[in-house]
Amino acid sequence: MIEIRRATVDDAATIADVYLTSRDAAPMPPGIHPYDDVRDYTRSVLPERDAWLAYEGDRAVGVMILQGDQLNWMFIHPEAQGRGVGTALMELAKQERPDGLALWVFEMNVPAQRFYEKHGFVPVRRTDGDNEEGAPDIRYTWGNHPEAP
Repeated sequence: MIEIRRATVDDAATIADVYLTSRDAAPMPPGIHPYDDVRDYTRSVLPERDAWLAYEGDRAVGVMILQGDQLNWMFIHPEAQGRGVGTALMELAKQERPDGLALWVFEMNVPAQRFYEKHGFVPVRRTDGDNEEGAPDIRYTWGNHPEAP
């Protein structure tokens, strides 16, 4: 059974660990920040963002971070993928932001694109790598987001 809890700054290390484990296993460009920097960054931004952790039992298996109408992070631990964790977090995101959401996905991350499209997101823009990693990415929107077509 999946339980979703609101996260706080005290959960920063857990959030960072789920993110790093999931990101390392995903078809994404290599991370460019040392793990300790990611942990520090996570701790620093949590007070200004809305974050949730998904649990199976006592193990954190998913993380979602919203900032305004932006879905900043949605990462599911590789061992928990395909078990409804992402869908549960996505349903919560849509409840929290019923007017619409936007997000970025790396072009190489085809599984994430399929997931978001399955949940009603549509691609609205592409870049040739206008991001820290220098990797092509795709902007997606859902609902009545201002960038929606």
